[in-house]
Amino acid sequence: MFGVSAQFQRLPTSAYNMSASAARSGLNESNVRQMGTPVMAGRWWKDHCNDIADRGYRLRPRYHPQWEPSWFNKGKDFYTVEDGQVTSREMGATRIQDGLQVVLKKVIPEEASNELKINQLFSTPEHSRQHDNHCAPLLDVIELSAHSGSQKLMVFPLLRPVNQLRIQTFGEFVVFFTQICEGIQFIHQRNVAHRDCTANSVMFDPSQIYPNGFRPVKIDRNRNFEAKAYTGTQRPPRYYFVDFGLSRQYPSRDAIDEPLQGGDKSAPEHQLGRRCNPFHTDIYYIGDLVRQEFMKAGNRKYNGFEFIEDLIASMTQDNPRERPLIEDVLQEFSRIRASLSERKLHSAILSKNTPKVLGIGRRGGRHSRKAEQTGLTCHPNGGAKQ
Repeated sequence: MFGVSAQFQRLPTSAYNMSASAARSGLNESNVRQMGTPVMAGRWWKDHCNDIADRGYRLRPRYHPQWEPSWFNKGKDFYTVEDGQVTSREMGATRIQDGLQVVLKKVIPEEASNELKINQLFSTPEHSRQHDNHCAPLLDVIELSAHSGSQKLMVFPLLRPVNQLRIQTFGEFVVFFTQICEGIQFIHQRNVAHRDCTANSVMFDPSQIYPNGFRPVKIDRNRNFEAKAYTGTQRPPRYYFVDFGLSRQYPSRDAIDEPLQGGDKSAPEHQLGRRCNPFHTDIYYIGDLVRQEFMKAGNRKYNGFEFIEDLIASMTQDNPRERPLIEDVLQEFSRIRASLSERKLHSAILSKNTPKVLGIGRRGGRHSRKAEQTGLTCHPNGGAKQ
């Protein structure tokens, strides 16, 4: 995932409690690396920093060959400063020619035949121009020199994980669900099954929400280690699918293949270990995403999602053959959207456990701020009008 904070390595509590002076004194460094300096995965990037720069991309300061930890002489702890944040398979970088923040992702050999190929397919000029293409755009592919093992790196725009965006109103949810369904329809109509379209594979373009940018690892900080954010109602984001390592392109959507389990291992057809239709499983995944992240099957996590319960139930049926095609999902959701009032679209999504009085106060606050939120009105087509 591009820009995901999951790369941030959680150290033992004792490490976080270690003072800067203790770290600088070399405590326990006789047999371990200096606290906060690159681990093995980070050293790979440091070793190849100059090669990557020759191809037009500048890595973060901590991965430069001559880098020295900034916290050693500032009396700070490594986890409080920008160059103390760590990365592994994916790396935040800057495109030298224009200063664009990007993410570099290693092409893993066992995934290369599919992940790179499918990313290239959906990033052609023809496909890039299509509004319903919600695949993260592949900006470049760079191949390092032979002494670097001819490692290929895919270059993507810096995106943010969707689970770090708080979807606060039903209108924001409508925009989110419409876009992910459009994205699945786009790839399915080209006979590609994602096979891992779970919450971990959905991200959003942060340029509207974070106009000043944010750090790839510490996503609540920008390049200067601080950040200002807008809501999804003030500035609606565009959502993207990433991580096509398990994806395949088939002759048709009638394909049958061996099951491959990604982030969501609950698909009923995978419990049997038999060959199945991966397009049916994609429908289950996005239905289960909504069920788990918003509805919490059998025990709703948030109130107010009754309007979509029947559709999600049909998408997550035990029998894959009885699930709707993605075209049918979009058609039914279009009908549902048209039935939602403007009051419903602008009302806050509240936890089931939110006290009733507090819930009323939040709804009132939402409506009273409507005018100052740039006059945004969510429409049944899943977009927004200023």
